[in-house]
Amino acid sequence: MRWEEFLKKVVNLPVVETEFLLAGVTDQRPLKVQISRWHKSGNLVQLKRGFYLLAEPYRRREVYDFYLASVLVKPSYISFEKALEYYGLIPEAVAAYTSVTTKRPCRFTRDKWIFDYRHIKNDFFWGYNSVTLNKQTAFIACPEKALLDLCYFKGREISAKYLRGLRLQNVGKIDSGRLFEFAEKFNRPGIIKAARLIREYIDSYKEEEQVL
Repeated sequence: MRWEEFLKKVVNLPVVETEFLLAGVTDQRPLKVQISRWHKSGNLVQLKRGFYLLAEPYRRREVYDFYLASVLVKPSYISFEKALEYYGLIPEAVAAYTSVTTKRPCRFTRDKWIFDYRHIKNDFFWGYNSVTLNKQTAFIACPEKALLDLCYFKGREISAKYLRGLRLQNVGKIDSGRLFEFAEKFNRPGIIKAARLIREYIDSYKEEEQVL
């Protein structure tokens, strides 16, 4: 396959997946060799094995960072501080896109992107929504689940001091009822305790706002 023919086939794709391209191809070796050559020549940017972006001069569509995070490891959804940043619950920008997955933990770095994946049990893989930008769909924890995922992975480190250090803001976006519903679904005393600490923080934050 010539580069022009390949480009016509993939130019509208945000991410080039070799599994998609090779589906139904009897002899896959020639195309694999070509893809390797295009990568070495700089026409393709490798994100991980089997996943590529077109190099800037050829890229017609900008890729959505959240989409990349969701597509590089499936199933996965963005959580932790990156989700809190997305909802405006913390003031700082977060460099790493940290997601949870039922697969093995891993990390991918490429140019400006850092994608971290933490393993979570199947029983705890819930509490997320889909978001779409430029026809690219990603998955992200709802605010309450992002907080509880953080508590689950931090374990005993969760305290009122830790929550203050997060500098949670816009706490009206956090639904206390859903927070406790999700905490009970974890069925872990430590998570329920963390939910109580979060509610206390929210109540204190709202009281301070009223004084101001």
